[in-house]
Amino acid sequence: MQVLQTLQDRSNSSCELCGSQERLKAHTLPPSLTETVDNSLLVCSTCLDQMEGVQDMDANHWRCLNDSMWSEHKAVQVAAWRMLQRLRQEGWPQDLLDMMYLDDETMAFAKETGDHKDESEKIIHRDANGTVLETGDAVVLIKDLKVKGSSMVAKQGTAVRNIRLDRENATYIEGKVDGQNIVIVTEFVKKL
Repeated sequence: MQVLQTLQDRSNSSCELCGSQERLKAHTLPPSLTETVDNSLLVCSTCLDQMEGVQDMDANHWRCLNDSMWSEHKAVQVAAWRMLQRLRQEGWPQDLLDMMYLDDETMAFAKETGDHKDESEKIIHRDANGTVLETGDAVVLIKDLKVKGSSMVAKQGTAVRNIRLDRENATYIEGKVDGQNIVIVTEFVKKL
């Protein structure tokens, strides 16, 4: 709750991307698993739904990035850069990307989700049935799995919510099982 309050204070209870003051929530940027002020931003449901693919992308809505990309907060800069990358075929986002500057550390974090890559270059994660997995999906284990480096066994049928994808390897995902972050091989999960 402390992170949410800090985000509300720094944004004056407005979406840090479009400025809306309705239906706001804290959003942790993937692939981060833990919510901190440095990797989170306050967004409205319209921005969040389009960012997560729940709602179709409305390119005109994202013209707000012309202002928000200049934010002093790294999480806002990263979110703006990622959305501009997704929209770069529209024309105007490429102009903004050409003006935008991110330091090396921020740029490395921004590129972790692969938004800057063409569809043919992206690593695609698939479950045991061949269904495409996305960051934030929920999966269920289809087999008991021993967790390396511990005595824990992740039981078959365990639901793993809010998964994160390994951007270097299409067979690895990350998630929390019994409160512990673990890496799971995609052939042992099924999307819920």
